[in-house]
Amino acid sequence: MNQSASTTDSSTREDIRNVVIIAHVDHGKTTLVDCLLRQSGQYRDTELKGERILDSNDLEKERGITILAKNIAIPYRGVKINLIDTPGHADFGGEVERVVKMADGCVVLVDAAEGPMPQTRFVLEKALQAGCKPIVVVNKVDRPDGRPHEALDEALELLAELGGEEQLDDVGFVYTSAKEGYATTDHEVRTENMLPLLDLFVDHIPGPTIDPDSDFQMMVTTLDWSEYVGRIAVGRINAGTITAGQSFDLHCLGADGKPTKRRVKPSALYLFDNLGRVAAESASAGDIVAIEGLDDVEIGDTLTAIDADNPLPRLKVDEPTLEMVFSVNSSPMAGREGKYVTTRQIKNRLEKELERNVALRVSMIEGTEAYAVAGRGVLHLAILIETMRREGFELSVGKPRVVFKDIDGKKHEPFETLRVEVPTEAMGPVMELVGHRRGQLEEMKQRGDYSLLKFNVPSRGLIGLRTKLLNATRGTAIIHHRFESYRVVEGDVPRRANGVLVSMTGGKTMPFALFALQDRSELLVPAGVEVYEGMIVGENSREGDMVVNPSREKKLTNMRASGSDENVILKPPRDMSLEAALEYIEDDELVEVTPLSIRLRKIALKENERRRKGRNA
Repeated sequence: MNQSASTTDSSTREDIRNVVIIAHVDHGKTTLVDCLLRQSGQYRDTELKGERILDSNDLEKERGITILAKNIAIPYRGVKINLIDTPGHADFGGEVERVVKMADGCVVLVDAAEGPMPQTRFVLEKALQAGCKPIVVVNKVDRPDGRPHEALDEALELLAELGGEEQLDDVGFVYTSAKEGYATTDHEVRTENMLPLLDLFVDHIPGPTIDPDSDFQMMVTTLDWSEYVGRIAVGRINAGTITAGQSFDLHCLGADGKPTKRRVKPSALYLFDNLGRVAAESASAGDIVAIEGLDDVEIGDTLTAIDADNPLPRLKVDEPTLEMVFSVNSSPMAGREGKYVTTRQIKNRLEKELERNVALRVSMIEGTEAYAVAGRGVLHLAILIETMRREGFELSVGKPRVVFKDIDGKKHEPFETLRVEVPTEAMGPVMELVGHRRGQLEEMKQRGDYSLLKFNVPSRGLIGLRTKLLNATRGTAIIHHRFESYRVVEGDVPRRANGVLVSMTGGKTMPFALFALQDRSELLVPAGVEVYEGMIVGENSREGDMVVNPSREKKLTNMRASGSDENVILKPPRDMSLEAALEYIEDDELVEVTPLSIRLRKIALKENERRRKGRNA
């Protein structure tokens, strides 16, 4: 199957639309794509099972978020609409930055109640820089607290603020409820389907601009992987045409980091069709294609006709702001639960991740066998760690640290925009906690019973803040943050106020021992689990660490007295997710990650070694 270019003039294809959907997290992008797929008439019901059809990997389904950008194609009115679904979470902004280059138009999706949020600004700015024409979709108009007119006005104001004033006269918009499955030009009038949105794609988003006489040129913006054929390069053809089996030049970076080129010959060519790909004999400018059989191709490389020598500028994404140290698991329980436990295996896995994760940076720490892994945020790196542990890796991870920069001879640190939506009666604790982390209040609005607070806060201050805010507001706070800029380093940010309970011995935790500890601490482990010397088993109720024996048993005698035996009732231990554990630890602690367990431990397991290090410090 091949869709040849049909052009009404020499520069625009009218048989295709390349559209990227961009929005803040939880505004309904993936649900909207589900709805379009169901109403397209291209699939049987058995092909579209469940919700969030495009969120295909286990982590996406479990967390209810999109992590990887994905392509599908929907035919409508004789036009092939290539839709690119993107993540909405700020930590996965690198995914958005690379795929917007494949699109000619963007769907700016905003929640009818919340309006544009921090990530909306970020992704819209990147889309405008890539030359995408925007259309505005106000989703969730069926929300009782929805304010569709105001949300639309705010989206248009944001567009003007980001330099899109000249497009304001011609911005298409539509109101939708992806959950109920309809789109309308009047939010008070409910329709039966999504056709108004599909009409907007065809009528308001331009077809790709092409030059049919130019030499072939394409940038690789996504990498896929197959066990059978290896790497699959995905990108949009910028100019010219390509046929299956044709040789061309691959412009890439050599081992020395300098630009180089080499001759390559792909084994197969595919076009996107519905939910999958179909083999094609040829493709032309404007098509989004997948090419198999290219060894060592990387994101940002350019494919050109032989000797054309017209490579595109390499893809650039914003720099990482947060760094963690990955090292082998060196605890007494190392190697019991995982398949991959050596430094070499961790190194190979991180290098493989670099091929697809453009926002990640990995460097070896001199004099050690550990790696500094930098990303966009705790969630960005936590998803990588979670993926590795599910693949069978064991590793130790250090405390997240922000990436500092030296600018004009002064030390700078990343600052972020923090937005908190909270019931007005719970606003006080939020102001206190964020202010304690050197956050500056920039804006405060009222929306019904809720207050919308906007802060500027150092990235250091955000580490561990989410858990504290949720605890202080009984889980009612809605928290979003996004990188803003680098600024001169502020003063110190408070560390964890409480010390921890550190096991002085190995063995299984005993109810008798834990019962004696729970009155002066909060336990992090249940009874009956194996611990080792130096492992953290609880949080102290005061400052300073306390060395304890959680394996102590009650001494048995043959003497019994009425009422002397207590009934041991233990409080449930605190459930620590991977992100919570990473944000909880301090500089002298590690998170031990295995396929079956997440444990907290001290770097120095022996008590006398910790004391010696403390004296030297």
